Amino acid sequence: MVISCALKLLFPISQRCFTTASAAMVKYLQQDEAVNIDIELFDQYKFSVDQLMELAGLSCATAIARCYQPSNKSSHVLVCCGPGNNGGDGLVCARHLKLFGFSPSLYYPKRTDKPLYENLLHQCLSMNIPVIEESPSVLELNNSFSLIVDALFGFSFKPPVRPHFKPILEALQQTTSPICSIDIPSGWDVEKGCPESGGLQPEMLISLTAPKLCAQSFKGKHHFLGGRFVPPSLSEKYGLDLPSYPGTDCCVKLDS
Repeated sequence: MVISCALKLLFPISQRCFTTASAAMVKYLQQDEAVNIDIELFDQYKFSVDQLMELAGLSCATAIARCYQPSNKSSHVLVCCGPGNNGGDGLVCARHLKLFGFSPSLYYPKRTDKPLYENLLHQCLSMNIPVIEESPSVLELNNSFSLIVDALFGFSFKPPVRPHFKPILEALQQTTSPICSIDIPSGWDVEKGCPESGGLQPEMLISLTAPKLCAQSFKGKHHFLGGRFVPPSLSEKYGLDLPSYPGTDCCVKLDS
């Protein structure tokens, strides 16, 4: 059952300001470039998957908290997780959102049996983050959640959408609750953007490492860059032109 929430409790965005960086100066990655950068992070720079996932998920939760800070600790967020690394980022994000004062729930329709993902889910369950077993309806999404985090598919997604995910994607296309997509709006082509028919229209996008080409089609209110872990030599090799993160922040808002 979906937890009921009487009101969507969010601070007005107009009450907050951000340090922004120019999105026009940042390189937008093709799919093969994004894949190659990940490979080099693992092979050449010796990052582990869980290390990058933790940094990415934390940066997502931080960006969300800056845009949608709860007015009290009862603000409900639904985090929709897929079976891959994007879903792992979502699990980490949910855990940090709980620590930041939100009340997250998980929808995790196709779980991964690898120890990393089992551990991430265990951490969420240990923090009393509930898992919704059935795909929520549009009405449930509208009435029960202040925000929906889309962590279903990442930049490795290739259509068509598998049956496990069709109900939730159709509901997300129709909900009036704001959606925050992690790295790629689920169902979008990583380079071409939103499909001609349907497709999510998130209010917020958090690009990780560097924006992907599809982010040029993003028309929402908030575009953040997160995952402050790219070595300068790797950034220089691919000409990423990453912006300066303010202070010790792990995310930065990109202007339109």
